[in-house]
Amino acid sequence: MKRLIYFSFNMLLVSCTDTLIGDDGKLDEDIYLNYQTKTDLELPIDGEWYVTAGGRTHIEGRHHFITHGTGQRYAYDIFKLVDDSAYSGDGGTNEDTFTFGATVNAPGSGKIIAVENNIEDNSKPGIVNSDINSSNIAGNYITIDHLNGEYSFLAHFKQGSIIVSVGDMVTKGQEVGKAGNSGNSSGPHLHYHMQNTPDYLNGLGLPAQFKNYYENNVLREKGEPVRGQKINKIKTER
Repeated sequence: MKRLIYFSFNMLLVSCTDTLIGDDGKLDEDIYLNYQTKTDLELPIDGEWYVTAGGRTHIEGRHHFITHGTGQRYAYDIFKLVDDSAYSGDGGTNEDTFTFGATVNAPGSGKIIAVENNIEDNSKPGIVNSDINSSNIAGNYITIDHLNGEYSFLAHFKQGSIIVSVGDMVTKGQEVGKAGNSGNSSGPHLHYHMQNTPDYLNGLGLPAQFKNYYENNVLREKGEPVRGQKINKIKTER
C-alpha cells in the first residue's frame, strides 16, 4: 500500500504555530468576515501540495490564537506531495522531503518591499535551531506590496534561495525562491498570509482568496483552501 504522508509531519510538525498565545481573533473575523481579496491571486506553488493549516475555524486555521495584531488570522501552512507522500526515504532530513527546494512563486503581482535570505535552515524536521527567536521567527521571507492596501508574506524559504530583491516588481506566477525550513518551522513547508500593513506580524490578517485551482481534485474558480485539502494550481500559458 502506498504510504500516505499524513503522519506527525503533517498535523504536528509542519507548522509555525506550535506555541499558541493571544486571543481568538474575533475582532478580525467580525471586520473581515465578508472581505473579498482585491489582488488577483493564484496559488504560489507548482504541483500538488497539502494544507496543514488554513481555514476560518480555529481547528482548521491553527494560527488564530496568535492573530491579534499579527496579521496571521487567515494564514496557510502547506507542504508538497508526490504520489500522496511528503518525503522519500525515512523523512529524517530536509532533503528527504519534497518541499525542501520546491519552487515558490509570487501569488500576485506587486513590489518586493522586504527580503531576508540569510537565515540558516533548521538542521532537520522536528528540530528548531537554538538561535531562532522573535527577530527571525519567519526565517527567510519576502513581502510583496500589491499596491492596493494588501500585502503578501511568504516565509521559511531555503537559505540563499530567494531570487528577488527589494524594489523589484514581480508578476503573478513568477518564481521568487525555494521552499525551506528556516525560522520557527518544525519541518519544511511554506507559510503564506496576507495582511493590511507592510510590517511583518503587525496588522490585521486578510482572507486570501485564490483563483483557478483544484482542491481534492475539484475545480475552484475562487476559494480559500482549508486544512486537510490537497491543492493544485491550474497550469496556464504565460
